[in-house]
Amino acid sequence: MVKYENLPESLAAIPETKYAERIADFIKWVQAEFPNLQLRLAWNQPMFTDHGTFILGLSAAKNHMAIAAEDRAFTKFLPEIEAAGYPHTKQLFQIPWTATIDHDLLKRLIRFNIDDKADVTTVWR
Repeated sequence: MVKYENLPESLAAIPETKYAERIADFIKWVQAEFPNLQLRLAWNQPMFTDHGTFILGLSAAKNHMAIAAEDRAFTKFLPEIEAAGYPHTKQLFQIPWTATIDHDLLKRLIRFNIDDKADVTTVWR
């Protein structure tokens, strides 16, 4: 079931405007850094793909923005995710709304995923 038809609808569903703006700013940053990635809504959440394969997903929660990555990238960058102080679960880490976004870490994680999945022809590995 499609709940949101587009990104503005998805962002409008985030109760706190400042959090919706932060997600929108993050999306703009990803698009500027990686213009080849496609932004799409899947499972009612923004996600980025490259030639149809999943690169990064994000969602908003009460206390944080969640970043999702497949296991290979998540495992590779887990020490840095922990060093940044971001709480995490399996294949997902949380950037508290009060925390600074470590753009360098995210840039390297995204670049790794793009390169690592260059020959992947499915959404998921």
